[in-house]
Amino acid sequence: MNETMITLVTGANKGIGRQIAAQLGALGHIVVIGARNAELGQKAATELRESGADAASVVLDVTDPVSAAAAATEIESRYGRLDTLVNNAGISGPPSGDLGDQRPSTADLDVLRAIFETNYFGVIAVTNAMLPLLRRSASPRIVNVSSSVGSLSINADLERTDGPPIPISAGYVTSKTALTALTLQYARDLLPDGIKVNAVCPGYVATDLNGHRGHRTPAEGAVAAVRMATIGADGPTGTFTDDEGPAPW
Repeated sequence: MNETMITLVTGANKGIGRQIAAQLGALGHIVVIGARNAELGQKAATELRESGADAASVVLDVTDPVSAAAAATEIESRYGRLDTLVNNAGISGPPSGDLGDQRPSTADLDVLRAIFETNYFGVIAVTNAMLPLLRRSASPRIVNVSSSVGSLSINADLERTDGPPIPISAGYVTSKTALTALTLQYARDLLPDGIKVNAVCPGYVATDLNGHRGHRTPAEGAVAAVRMATIGADGPTGTFTDDEGPAPW
């Protein structure tokens, strides 16, 4: 690729998203930090620039299509196109980072709707806003940060004892199931356009999303997304992987 890759990472002012942006910046990408809070986004971009990366920020609330459209307009005015979109922004439940009561038999419907607004509908809003810019790229890529907690095959093992615990959750878990399925639908829909769309699992990473209970670092959690953001022309589309390879659907 002769041109510098321009990459937008949502929810990139902290956690896994911040590390995805940092690692792509170290590889020479121009990284755009998408953050709801303008000050936090600018702070993250400044720190990345101080580390040697070419970084900028845009205000982006993935739950607001107007915000997504405004971010796309700003990216267009700065760069004219977008090469890679990493849909990383996500929530697990209440702001505390606790999943809360999401058991399907007792769940609060408002909590479930809020989770899906970010983890599922937010991905659609941002992706669709950025598609005109991605279509201008010679090597367009979309990476959705999903999770193996939403794997149907893993959840079907009702007596599972190995690996991180899988919570009973009609919110966060099912939103990741839906996101992985959505990835396949986008991969099919955008195949004629040459836009490669893949989902990745970062593993159980210590972030605000889980109250920092994960055993992996954000840097480790970023690896799978960075790999899919940098695949070549012969790279895959419609896959679900972690940093060890194919992940269970």
